[in-house]
Amino acid sequence: MPHGLHDLASLLQVTGLKQQHFADLIRIAQIIADPSCGLSGRSVKVDWESFGITSAVYSDLLQLGQRYLYASPNVSPVMLWEQLTPISREWLIENKKMLAVLEEAFPARDED
Repeated sequence: MPHGLHDLASLLQVTGLKQQHFADLIRIAQIIADPSCGLSGRSVKVDWESFGITSAVYSDLLQLGQRYLYASPNVSPVMLWEQLTPISREWLIENKKMLAVLEEAFPARDED
């Protein structure tokens, strides 16, 4: 698994990921950090393993989501890549096609 990818072109070429995958990853991490999507009085418990997110990946994405909870999803892919553990990097590459589907399973933060 590639670890030391320090420029965007190399990262995207070697991993087969697109910038959109990283934006989706940020949104999923934000949902993991706050599954109620900021709705007060709403408590949501999610079985993340049913979505294919193991406990190791969950922990990594939780930290990422807490760090970028209110950030735009347009965080540098290279910076995000370096913050992921090797297990989460592998998960991202293997699950890139389902990121948008997973994101759509939860209400958007910016919608009423």
